[in-house]
Amino acid sequence: MVALIDKDLSEPYSIFTYRYFIYNWPQHTHMAMHNGKCCGVVVCKLEQHRDYFRGYIAMLAVDSDLRGKGIGTCLVGKAIRSMRAEGCEEVVLETECSNTGALRLYENLGFFRDKRLLRYYLNGGDAFRLK
Repeated sequence: MVALIDKDLSEPYSIFTYRYFIYNWPQHTHMAMHNGKCCGVVVCKLEQHRDYFRGYIAMLAVDSDLRGKGIGTCLVGKAIRSMRAEGCEEVVLETECSNTGALRLYENLGFFRDKRLLRYYLNGGDAFRLK
């Protein structure tokens, strides 16, 4: 899982970041397996935000050889369902403005671009916040 995320996402996550999400919200981490290997993963959290529960998709990665087969859509759907089952009313995430594949996937699932975040990533790239 860590190798897949490290390979596909531009942000370098420390082991402490993984532990933060997986230990606190294990029920909102979902993996897809292919031939005994992790080929996709979504990592999320659910927290109180103002007077409602807000879900957050922190990481989504799918093996580049298996993209376009619905794995990302399936994983995000599972994540949303698991968060809704615990009272989630809104789901948010950030993705690089240049990541057209991720933007297309999320927008096809009903997310919309809420805000542009300038120089959001360590590489200096901008992000869109999606809801």
